[in-house]
Amino acid sequence: MKIAKQGYRFIIGGLVVGVVGLIAGPYGWGPAALGVLFAGFCAYFFRDPDRPTPTDAGKLYSPGDGRVLSVAREGTDAITTIRIFLSIFNVHVQRNTCSGTVDKVQYHEGRFAMAMEPEAAWNERSLVRIAPEGREPVVVEQIAGAIARRIETWCKEGDVVKAGERYGIIYFGSQVAVHLPAKAAPVVRPGDRVVGGVTPIAQWTA
Repeated sequence: MKIAKQGYRFIIGGLVVGVVGLIAGPYGWGPAALGVLFAGFCAYFFRDPDRPTPTDAGKLYSPGDGRVLSVAREGTDAITTIRIFLSIFNVHVQRNTCSGTVDKVQYHEGRFAMAMEPEAAWNERSLVRIAPEGREPVVVEQIAGAIARRIETWCKEGDVVKAGERYGIIYFGSQVAVHLPAKAAPVVRPGDRVVGGVTPIAQWTA
């Protein structure tokens, strides 16, 4: 099983606690067990499976694994937003929803509401805007949850990216949101399960 490099410090930390607990004798067996369990959980949480790169340029793909929370117009314009909840049991590496040029990367401070709640729209988040060739830009947000509160975004402005490529990670429970322009129609509904870089969530209409 491939593990994202961001997880190794958590795994090693848990194993160190486990070893120290065993050395300490009977009084340390409880902490040792907890350390080993934590290391095992982190190895599972930070798994980063390889996936085939999508090839259909007419579709937009889920940026993360999880469950669709909502598909709605949240403002007065023509933008439709798809929100996806990532539980602690989902893969937390994010993948590009489409190919194009990254023309904006912006971090926003915010709250730390539970990631499955509507208030999470105002949580700490990182915005990436991708401009596909000949089409309107698509905006994807990584949104922190209430537990670990950490986001990493690996792409930068000016990067040329491909759909399905890894571009970031959110730690321990989170949400991703995709803001679709008017000429992209959603093909998922609330409650649908999606897989990052694999499941189409929208398609271009023009």
